[in-house]
Order: sequence, then C-alpha cells, then structure tokens
Amino acid sequence: MKIAISGGTGFVGEALTDHFTSQGHHVFILTRNPSGKPVKEHVTYVKWLTDDAETDQLTGIDAIINLAGETINGRWTEEKKEKILSSRIQATREILKIIESMESKPHTLINASAIGYYGTSESEKFDENTTRSGDDFLAKVTEEWESEAQKAEQYGVRVVLTRFGIILDKDEGALPRMALPYKLYAGGPLGSGDQWYSWIHIRDVVGLMDYILHQETIEGPVNATSPHPVQMDDFGRILGKALGRPHWLPLPGFVLRTALGEMSTLILDGQKVFPEKALKHGYKFTYPTLNSALTAIYER
Repeated sequence: MKIAISGGTGFVGEALTDHFTSQGHHVFILTRNPSGKPVKEHVTYVKWLTDDAETDQLTGIDAIINLAGETINGRWTEEKKEKILSSRIQATREILKIIESMESKPHTLINASAIGYYGTSESEKFDENTTRSGDDFLAKVTEEWESEAQKAEQYGVRVVLTRFGIILDKDEGALPRMALPYKLYAGGPLGSGDQWYSWIHIRDVVGLMDYILHQETIEGPVNATSPHPVQMDDFGRILGKALGRPHWLPLPGFVLRTALGEMSTLILDGQKVFPEKALKHGYKFTYPTLNSALTAIYER
C-alpha cells in the first residue's frame, strides 16, 4: 500500500513508518520541512501546511494516518491550550482538503484521538459504546478533533478514530519520566493512587493500527488500550518490580497540581477504558497485561 502519515516523525509515527516499510509498503510523511530528513527506503517526505506545499505527490494514496498536533506536555497556559486545539483542527482540515482534491480517494483515514474523550472517573467503565464525552479540556479537544475528521466520510472514506491511552515504550512517551523516580529509589504512588491508568504497549499500537487498515468493517472510535487497565498504585508496584526498585515514596496530589497546573490531570485523574471494539473484531494483544508489557520493555 501507499500510506500517508502526518506527524510521521513523532513517537508513534516513527514506529508506524518502520513497521509499514518493513512490510513493503511505501510511506509518505507529511512535514512542513522535508529537507534534512534521514533517507529511508520506501519513505518519501512531502511538504504540507505551507504556501509551497507539494501534496500533489499523494496521488494514488491508499490510506492516511493523521497524528499531527501540538504536544500536550508542558504547562497548559491559555496560549498552549489554543495551540493544542488549533494545531489538530488545522491539520485535519488540511487532510480533508487533500482528500477532496483527489480524483481517486484513499479508502481509509485513521485519525488519532485520545481516551481523554471520556473525561475522568475512578468508578465508571468506558468503552466505544460510551457516547457521552467528558466536560474537561481534553474531552472538548478530542470531541472537536473527531468531529472534524469524520467529515471525510462524505467522500466515501472509511474513518477510524483511534483513542490512545498511555503508550508505553522504554525510550519515548510517558514511561521514561514515570520510571525515573524508581531508578533513583524514590518511586511511589502519585496522588491517591486510586486513579485508573489505561495503557498500551507501543508494539500493540502499531499492531492494532495495521490490523485496522486491513479490517474494512472497523470504523468509528476504537480504544487503543490494553484490555487490562490498572490503578496507579498497582501500576507503580509493577513498574518498580520490573526495574528491581521499591515502590514506597508517595507524592501528594497537591504538589503535582502546584507544579504542573491543569496538565496534572494526565497523572492524577484517570479513566478505566476497555478496547471492546478491537477485541470484538478479533485483534490479539501482544502484551495484554502490564506485567508482560513492562517485563518485555525492561528485560535484561
């Protein structure tokens, strides 16, 4: 296949690019600045979101994966929150313009999203049948982002909305920052420890998105999370065990809220999310449990 990826040089995008090219597919990475990018077999860099964009190179594309957007890391000032939302909407609207201009449309658009759609709760269970979104900032961002992406359906394109949980990888994403206190023998529960962490190994992110591309009956929201979410205290204990370090030093929630502001919701408030649609359609998780995922990541 010919697959276009926006955000293709990021954490998830690089993992997908390496996977798809190893399978013999050709990946077109959408970027504002193609110059200076590493030369890779079966990879073409395509300039976009500029006045001299070269998106006409995407003729004949089979699928588009849209991962583009301002990182949510960092203190959420009003300016930062505006960038988080506007960057996602701008990129998605550009994807729609590209699709509209194509004589032969791609068969699939996989648009990134997040389990933040559901809001936070320590007691509720969420899956793709949950139609009510939350009322916090991230819920509103994902709701608007998904709504924009679904407009591709008017062109006969299948739209899948992958709602990512916490993506686990040894060197990228949230896990290295979560592991650092443990490596310093200072790991322990964050806040109450009761908040739910819905997570997924990076290998299953790649596996699930590849599976979605080949399963034409999958559409709409898909939770990209393990079938076994855990509470923060359990997450820390399993992480400590994988690293051979104690889980003992609690960090009060008010300290994190003071240090991180509104962004602390990513750590202190959680969602118990299940991948019902992935399981229903037959996807087999490589790492269904946190113990198996962290053992694989930190195996020596």
